[in-house]
Amino acid sequence: MKWRDWDINLKVRLIGEGVFNLLFWMFFPFMAIYFSDHFGQESAGLLLILSQLFGTVIGLFGGYCADHFGRKRMMVFSGAGQAVCFIFFTVANSPWFVSPWLTFISFSLLGLFGQLYWPASSAMIADVVPEKHRAGVFAIFYTSINVTVVIGPLLGGIFFFNYRFLFLTVCTVASFILLWVLQRWIHETVPVSADRNSKPDSAGNWRAYLKQQLGDYGVIFRDRIFLLYILAGVLVAQTFMQLDLLIAVYTTNQVPHQLLTFFRDFTVSLDGKNLFSVMVSLNGLCVALFTVIVTKWMTKFREGNVFMGSALCYGAAMILMGSTVNIWFLLFGIVMFSWAELMTVGVQDSFVAKLAPEDLRGQYFAASGLRFSLGRTIAPIAIPMTVWLGYSWTFTILGLVAIMGMGLYGLLFSIFYRRQSFVALKS
Repeated sequence: MKWRDWDINLKVRLIGEGVFNLLFWMFFPFMAIYFSDHFGQESAGLLLILSQLFGTVIGLFGGYCADHFGRKRMMVFSGAGQAVCFIFFTVANSPWFVSPWLTFISFSLLGLFGQLYWPASSAMIADVVPEKHRAGVFAIFYTSINVTVVIGPLLGGIFFFNYRFLFLTVCTVASFILLWVLQRWIHETVPVSADRNSKPDSAGNWRAYLKQQLGDYGVIFRDRIFLLYILAGVLVAQTFMQLDLLIAVYTTNQVPHQLLTFFRDFTVSLDGKNLFSVMVSLNGLCVALFTVIVTKWMTKFREGNVFMGSALCYGAAMILMGSTVNIWFLLFGIVMFSWAELMTVGVQDSFVAKLAPEDLRGQYFAASGLRFSLGRTIAPIAIPMTVWLGYSWTFTILGLVAIMGMGLYGLLFSIFYRRQSFVALKS
């Protein structure tokens, strides 16, 4: 699908959201560092858990709001909420007033409004793009996000720590510009249905929808293989969710200033904060460049070997990074970390599609998101663990948790392949 054939909604959003995502990735990876500095690592981890928990609950309603109130309405509403949050975020880090608590509240609310924005955003793509072109358009938006992941942390390492007020002021202005663009240039795409003409904002409908959602997630308890898939995914998520949590705090607080020498005469000076920016950007670069190539390669192997190999690489990367402060070993660890991510990024959805009956496919895909939402909720506990146990033990425990996930994957696929063999014999 060529650019000239794109709906105006997509063109405007790709550019507008690209700029916004760039600014977002200039501060998001560093927030765990900020909260650890102001609240202490133990309190920071517990606060982030609370923030993610609210985000997980709000996420249940994101799709409902997009379907019943409209894509544009929810995107504009969420954009307005984010713009207001940025005002308070900026004020809380101004030369005249500094408030870590107001910063935390603003940051948490930004995440909540984001949970309302992205379901509508994704649904809008499905509304305006023919089915045969959707994968390509989604891939372009996904690539755009990963490009900002590469550039954003490198710039954020400079502007967030040295020019925070000016930087957040720019974020505030950009969020209001994006809000104006969304209101002015995009049009509503939600399909017209009788369901929207009911009373979606009534208390009874909200309660009924929440009850329905919780019932849908109950599907994981009726399918043993899928339940193991969720549990293993939550365990492994404790590693890859640490990139902007434990790894951020560890590199900032523990890695000393070092000089890297390239080609004899060329040297680069890095401290822990700069190194973390490089690590996040390197991860994003690997994902942006090699997703398609690695996915094609991984499809040649059995899914069980791919998932188990990915979990093992995550575990090994965590143990390696927690046992060294040498920059070269840490960079090698993040490459291994990125490789583990690349192994499953294109395989996991196709495996869920294999497990799901045709009439329950939507529920299975919705429930599979629990791997990330629950993993993201639990992951911040790693920060106070560094106070209780120290960095080395925390990294080691998380590495062993990933290896436990590998064991669950092994059990899962042994059952799955036996079931496949039984079905094949019956047919």
